[in-house]
Amino acid sequence: MENHVRRLALTLSALTATGLMLTACGGSSSSSPQAGNSSQPVQAGQSIPQYWPLTGLKVGSNQTAALDHPVLVAKMDNTFSSQPQIGLSKADMVVEELVEGGLTRLAAFYYSDIPGNVGPIRSMRASDIDVVSPVHATMVTSGAAARTIARIHGAHIPFYGEGSTGMYRSSSRAAPYNLFVHLNDIAKTTKRKAATPPNYLQWGDGSGLPKGRPITTINAQFSGGHTTEWKFENGTYHNLNSNAPAGDQFPATNVLVLRVREGDAGYLDPAGNHVPETLLTGKGNALLFHGGRMYAATWHKGKAPSSQITLTDKQGKKLDVPAGHTWIELVPVSGGNVAFKK
Repeated sequence: MENHVRRLALTLSALTATGLMLTACGGSSSSSPQAGNSSQPVQAGQSIPQYWPLTGLKVGSNQTAALDHPVLVAKMDNTFSSQPQIGLSKADMVVEELVEGGLTRLAAFYYSDIPGNVGPIRSMRASDIDVVSPVHATMVTSGAAARTIARIHGAHIPFYGEGSTGMYRSSSRAAPYNLFVHLNDIAKTTKRKAATPPNYLQWGDGSGLPKGRPITTINAQFSGGHTTEWKFENGTYHNLNSNAPAGDQFPATNVLVLRVREGDAGYLDPAGNHVPETLLTGKGNALLFHGGRMYAATWHKGKAPSSQITLTDKQGKKLDVPAGHTWIELVPVSGGNVAFKK
């Protein structure tokens, strides 16, 4: 329901910041879309956005929680062993990435709503650099391989690893699928920069979209061993093989498929599999699914990891993504496929 809100005039209460614990271990939104990314200044040179940068939706007058934390990105397991995933329904946006063995892992973005419990938490990959940098995010992870941590440090991406405040191992699950985080505790220990996080995508209200093609089912195949299945019904996209329980699944307004090249991260996992690295730079084919229709596009992203992902249509005209919760599928050009039908 569209939420017309009055101009926010909030004063953020200062939170005591503690140092980030860097580890090297292996392994509420409203429905009004934005046209721009305006924000209002508050104390200490910070600002509160009028529109959420990860969804393009208006900030509601009742959303008064302090926003002096950065965007937090939790790396979540996405295999059968992760069931049930916790906290996906509170994410603003999700990016699904290929990892070793033909499996996928989720980068769940949190900003407008910071839940108390998220997981299971797994390790980072070098692919995450281009994924999280556009909004200057802080990562929440179990850790990473040493060479990955070196690259994450080199990209100036802060992260919280196992042992940080709020991280815990559940006694009801088997390792490594038992690491969880009280994300609200993490949010209390970190400060965002003065500037409001930029828009992750070009948001719009959907009025500029071309006619599109009626499509209600989507199969995003990452490998011979994993395909993410979607169905459009009752106004949203439902993940038919989600590892989250029915009441905690991601509420997808959009599914955005980007066809990407994969490189080799340069090391093997403990099982001897080559670790892939998604190359999210340059341009490639894209499919935007919204409102039961499909729109063919081209995605673009500059060489700088912090550059924004943009879309253009067949005529080269900018294509806005309708404001809402977006699930981005980074489907490999080689070994991947996208199937869809009406």
